[in-house]
Amino acid sequence: MSEVILTKQGYKELEDKLNLLKTVKRQEISQIIAEARAQGDLSENAEYDAAKDEQARIEGEIVEIEAKLRNAKIIEKSGDDTTISLGSEVKILNLKNNKEMVYRIVGTTESDPFNNKISNESPVGKALLGKRLGDVVDVVSPNGTIQFKILEINS
Repeated sequence: MSEVILTKQGYKELEDKLNLLKTVKRQEISQIIAEARAQGDLSENAEYDAAKDEQARIEGEIVEIEAKLRNAKIIEKSGDDTTISLGSEVKILNLKNNKEMVYRIVGTTESDPFNNKISNESPVGKALLGKRLGDVVDVVSPNGTIQFKILEINS
């Protein structure tokens, strides 16, 4: 696995998720498997099969998170509120529809558009990196080019 770019918060969230999977989720699925096994014939036991599938999914997720943490490069916030970098929180104005949006620029592993975390590799993230307060950036989207004005930068 190649280098995984994470903020300190993203690294901590992955550690917390790994801990939850290893302690709580593993124990829960073991209990469900034991209960399904106690029902008898495993060849036609859908609960047992579903529990084993869930166990495999959990173990796969554990392996994936461990690999991400091993290969993590934690980015430090620059402390510079004049230039957008990884970890910056940015308020932008869509000049087409006059709508303000706030995003945090994060690595691809942490991106979560539903929680306003966009990847540094996304079209908007790429366009914003290195820009300054007041700059207007063009972002090429499937619907054409959109212009955003940078209203606020917080590290």
